[in-house]
Amino acid sequence: MVLGIKELLKIVREKKLVENLSERELKNPEGAGFDLRIGELYEISGKGFLGVEERATPEMKLIAKYEEGKTIKVELKPHAYYALKTIESVNMPDNLLAIMTPRSTLFRSGVYIFGGQTPPGYKGGLVMGIYNFRDEIFELEMGSRVVHIMFFEVEGESNLYRGQWQGGRVTTKKKEKQI
Repeated sequence: MVLGIKELLKIVREKKLVENLSERELKNPEGAGFDLRIGELYEISGKGFLGVEERATPEMKLIAKYEEGKTIKVELKPHAYYALKTIESVNMPDNLLAIMTPRSTLFRSGVYIFGGQTPPGYKGGLVMGIYNFRDEIFELEMGSRVVHIMFFEVEGESNLYRGQWQGGRVTTKKKEKQI
């Protein structure tokens, strides 16, 4: 079952389900979730590796960061993949799972965000990929609403997230053992 706005706002107030929500989302959200904003954008370079027991992500360089009160625009190069981190962070209880989808203006413009799910027990910032499928530059303003997050109730028992991405870490420093 997807949780509705009244229930979500109650959990935000009582348990800090989502931190750093914009005034718009606190007072007049749309749909059955919240729009989240881009806070950091990373350029990706080099090789990555995913093995059975080890992994390493490519190098990531911070190229833009949201600053309240400042207009910061970035250009997404054609056919280029970046990582982004939202301004907001989550504190997932053991009975909720979140799923993120890109806002329609992005996919209507040929830009797609690769979000995914946020499991029960995860706490921290949200990191996802963003790709410009077009042959032209796409201009993006830091702090703009880029993804919609919806929350689903988990029936029965769930296992809490225990991975190394807890807290919103963006990349690995070197090859590491997976837990």
